Amino acid sequence: MSDPVVIDARGHRCPTPSLKLMKAMNGAVPGSRFVLLATDPMARIDVPFLMSQKNGRIIAVEETGGLLRLTVETGGSPDVPTD
Repeated sequence: MSDPVVIDARGHRCPTPSLKLMKAMNGAVPGSRFVLLATDPMARIDVPFLMSQKNGRIIAVEETGGLLRLTVETGGSPDVPTD
């Protein structure tokens, strides 16, 4: 597995951290990992919501000295029911 892509959104306020993450994930293959660095505490709420919308998942959330480090993994396309 390759190293995760790091997105540095320190110093940016909501919704910029999530938007930067979404832009970085655009076109990524399922299973790709990204690490978002953010100082806005709202990222703790916004990123899990974004990942639920993108069929991805949160791998880890770490906070040290006001710096959030959110590790996420992209998912595949949601299953589309066939009739």
